[in-house]
Amino acid sequence: MSGERRPRAKKRLGQHYLTDPRILARIADAVAATPGDTVVEIGPGPGGLTAALARRAGRVVAIEKDRDLVPALREKLPGVTVVEADALEADWHALAGVALNAASPVAGYLVAGNIPYNLTSPLLEKALEPPRPARVVFLVQREVAERVAAPPGGEAYGALSVGVQAVAAVELLFRVPAGAFTPRPRVDSAVLRLSPFAVPAVSDASRDAFRRLVVGMFGFRRKQLLRGLRELTGWGADPAAAVLARAGLAGGVRPETLGVAEFVALLAALVDAGWAAD
Repeated sequence: MSGERRPRAKKRLGQHYLTDPRILARIADAVAATPGDTVVEIGPGPGGLTAALARRAGRVVAIEKDRDLVPALREKLPGVTVVEADALEADWHALAGVALNAASPVAGYLVAGNIPYNLTSPLLEKALEPPRPARVVFLVQREVAERVAAPPGGEAYGALSVGVQAVAAVELLFRVPAGAFTPRPRVDSAVLRLSPFAVPAVSDASRDAFRRLVVGMFGFRRKQLLRGLRELTGWGADPAAAVLARAGLAGGVRPETLGVAEFVALLAALVDAGWAAD
């Protein structure tokens, strides 16, 4: 509404408000919520996206850390459950009514939000904790969206790419220019949609070991795979080469060229050879 007073964004909370109704509608459409769905929204701010989601979903739970915004949100959107909390500490499953023993992904459980740039990685990780939602739609820094969606071998491809792509299909839907926000950020943003797999490439029980392997190997992304593996494990050339042979990988390639399936095969070979990730 043109006469509505906009709240002042707080730099310490990384707030940048998006108010263009056309872009907000496109984001809400990307969530594809139905009257049978519950959407957990992270960082509703002044409530523009919240209102668009509420017109589509059966239930919206909006988690807002800024206590100054909460009263106006509750007044403006009485049908929305507004929770004053830090999204990194809140229990999204409990708020959405999702049982912890539910199968992933959970039909009817969706996550969305225009999230702070400085919290993108931890919020992505939390959104993909099992049991996972059926969809996650986040408006994030464009560079981060490109990293998450990057294919093997590219400059943007890294541990974040592998970690997300191991559990979800990734779509970079569209870009949002910096000028669409108030206050204007220094960089453009993009809308990222994640659709978790019914069966992820790596089991939930192996997630920590997989993360350690992937992050460790990307620390040697410019080195040959055999050398990087030796530095990660502390093993000699022969046992490290045997692991690579078991995984069907050449020792002369670089870690940045490996796809998700190849990292999964490498982890299996390492575990078989007695590697302990902790």
